[in-house]
Amino acid sequence: MSTIVNFKKINNLAIPATIAGIAEPVLSITDTAIVGNIPVDGLESLAAAGIVGSFLSMLIWILGQTRSAISAIISQYLGAGKLDEVKTLPAQAIYLNITLSIIILLSTIFIVDEIFQLLNASGKILKYCVSYYSIRVWGFPLTLFVFAVMGIFRGLQNTYWPMVIAITGAVLNIVLDFILVYGIEGVVSPLYLEGAAYASLIAQGIMAVMAFVLLLTKTDISLKLKLPIHPELGRLVIMSLNLFVRAIALNTALIFAVREATALGDLYIGAHTIAINLWLFSAFFIDGYGAAGNIMGGRLLGAKDYDGLWILAKKIVAYGLWISLILILLGFVFYYPIGKLFSQETPVLNAFYAIFFILILGLPINTVAFVLDGLFKGLGEMKYLRNTLLSATFLGFLPMLFLGKYLEWGLLGIWIAFTVWMLIRGGALVWKFRHKFRPLLQNN
Repeated sequence: MSTIVNFKKINNLAIPATIAGIAEPVLSITDTAIVGNIPVDGLESLAAAGIVGSFLSMLIWILGQTRSAISAIISQYLGAGKLDEVKTLPAQAIYLNITLSIIILLSTIFIVDEIFQLLNASGKILKYCVSYYSIRVWGFPLTLFVFAVMGIFRGLQNTYWPMVIAITGAVLNIVLDFILVYGIEGVVSPLYLEGAAYASLIAQGIMAVMAFVLLLTKTDISLKLKLPIHPELGRLVIMSLNLFVRAIALNTALIFAVREATALGDLYIGAHTIAINLWLFSAFFIDGYGAAGNIMGGRLLGAKDYDGLWILAKKIVAYGLWISLILILLGFVFYYPIGKLFSQETPVLNAFYAIFFILILGLPINTVAFVLDGLFKGLGEMKYLRNTLLSATFLGFLPMLFLGKYLEWGLLGIWIAFTVWMLIRGGALVWKFRHKFRPLLQNN
């Protein structure tokens, strides 16, 4: 089995996974760039898009963890040669997930103002947040369905169709952004910020239809709900709950960062919105090798191929570090042009340029954390991932964030806190892998 751990096999999974992964941040970056250049209230629209985007990302990441759990279980059964025993599980998991998403959606639409007031939005920004969210939130269940289907494909060692779905959604959203935000003279009136929201919603709908059709035509997995409840559903729920708590800890850091940046003023939340979208873009770009680790790691563990598992970990980290070095070089070469893609407001750009170097220099640290995070999900180590994020957030990120606030470091303090956060995450995963899986290799 360890013969599957080679450059070609890893990259056959990692490259499509990378392309699929960056589709979501490309959508966010496109929205940010287009919204930031709206001729009417561009700064306020940019701030609102950043605040709403952070909140929606929190909801999606919290409930979207079922994708990793489904992928891990399917890949482990595939490695053990028992795939037929788990074919009724995905449908049960998807129906459970969509039901929860609808409950959450309905519970938030009645308290939209209060939600964004908690994030320090007020005045015109609050008004834009409410209108933008009221449209985009309806794509929430659609996104979760697409995530779950992508998890099934990943478990089956297939990242090609998730890539096709993601590319289609990204291209469609970009085209619709230009049409609906700026309008077409004599044909479509400009909708500005609401146009960006409608563009995202339509793209999410098309992606959901594609995911449904491809699952039925390209796999033997059925979406027909069958009883009795699969015995692995309990393990999937526990894994998802651990990732649920982990996602809450993760998004606590992101939401507190948005809240503190908003409190600094409109230009700072604008600069932070640009930075966090670039950070997420780099994260998903690097995370392609984490996806390969997720997919192949579960299969190797199911086959008890610990030698292959050790080789896989070393290779995906090495490949990910090379990608991060390329991104560092590009970041410094295009340091100023990158900022101007998102805004022409000089105060916003100056605030962004003052912290962009921290984001760039932290990429190798992020690589280790993201790649091993994906591997650990494939191995089913959700409890340890939960504890790592809780420690990194509440013992690292938040203390550093409030220290920076006390010392009046401004936006710089927020991004120093992000660096500390990622150091703890990456270090804990390296320690765990060496202490748990290296002994298995030696015993084997």
